[in-house]
Amino acid sequence: MARRAAAVAAPLGTMAAVLGAFGYVGAVDPGEPGHYPVCPLLHLTGLYCPGCGGLRSAHAVAHGDLAAALGANALAVTAYAAFAALWTVWLLRALRGRPVGFRVRASQGWPLVAVVVLFTVVRNSPLGTGLVP
Repeated sequence: MARRAAAVAAPLGTMAAVLGAFGYVGAVDPGEPGHYPVCPLLHLTGLYCPGCGGLRSAHAVAHGDLAAALGANALAVTAYAAFAALWTVWLLRALRGRPVGFRVRASQGWPLVAVVVLFTVVRNSPLGTGLVP
């Protein structure tokens, strides 16, 4: 029993930290100035980075407004869903006493990088006005 408790400590601790972060962002509106730092890329260049709108997206998720979350940063919402799925696999594997390692091979990582770069380029082009936070 102690071994199982130790195995699930990391996923449960991670989820506690994530819920704490979402709780804070849910309580402190990122849409109001002065609470969070400004994106340096947006501030210096006027270009939206892939994370721009991510805090507003998290705020909307914390309040159950999926449409607003997708409007603020669709890529972030996708990342939240991917995290939830991977976290669930992590917890279940830990509960069953199975190895928990995740490996991202180059053949998997490069397409993810390409999606992030494409998202960034499109949201900063005239075609991507719907992706602007």
